[in-house]
Amino acid sequence: MSVENLFNLKDKVALVTGASRGIGEGIAKLLASAGAHVIVSSRKVEGCQVIADEIIAAGGSAEALACHIGEMDQIENCFKQIEEKHGKLDILVNNAAANPYFGHVLDTDLSAFQKTVDVNVRGYFFMSVAGGKLMKKNGGGNIINVASVNGVIPGDFQGIYSITKSAVIAMTKTFAKECAPLGIRVNALLPGLTDTKFASALTSNDAILKQAMMHIPMKRAAVPEEMAGTVLYLASDASSYTTGTCINVDGGYLLV
Repeated sequence: MSVENLFNLKDKVALVTGASRGIGEGIAKLLASAGAHVIVSSRKVEGCQVIADEIIAAGGSAEALACHIGEMDQIENCFKQIEEKHGKLDILVNNAAANPYFGHVLDTDLSAFQKTVDVNVRGYFFMSVAGGKLMKKNGGGNIINVASVNGVIPGDFQGIYSITKSAVIAMTKTFAKECAPLGIRVNALLPGLTDTKFASALTSNDAILKQAMMHIPMKRAAVPEEMAGTVLYLASDASSYTTGTCINVDGGYLLV
């Protein structure tokens, strides 16, 4: 099989959450460039439409769809619309995440705890359930969860976020094991420090950034586009015998 065919996503329908900026935007644009019809999703449709329009202007196929994955009714409505319009879903990228609290774990309040868990654990879980059921109807598909290196080594002052990302890693393996007989592969991307608005509490603080660089052999933060290639691999036939794996894309952070 040629390289072009291995990574060809023509006629595939892909849903990418948290796709209005950052890592999600990079993933959405690369999947579209590989031929997928990409459903660009996040809480606010306006930001999604901007990215969908950019994909279309570049010759790709896309649409915008608002969905707050921390709200169960919005998850249900999202997949109802997808099934009615497309009849299938081939690729689900769970990328949307919440990290509202940066501080000592002992000072975590209930509101921050609940918001982080609702999005990063409950949201990923029920997005995967809904996506998996739709994939099952059509003979299979791919689910890719965006976890974090913080799920392996807890990030400083990112306690509840790190805990939820550990849960995403366990969730990935659980869904992979149970869904493999259905033709559904489930894998995870574990990004390291990436220069996005989401990570601005780290990247905009010189002292924190300097300390972080001491633990990254490549001595720099990633840019969002550097995360997208791994997702394309996991979404494509290039990874046809890969499921339940968690791929670190971290500049060597977990080596130190």
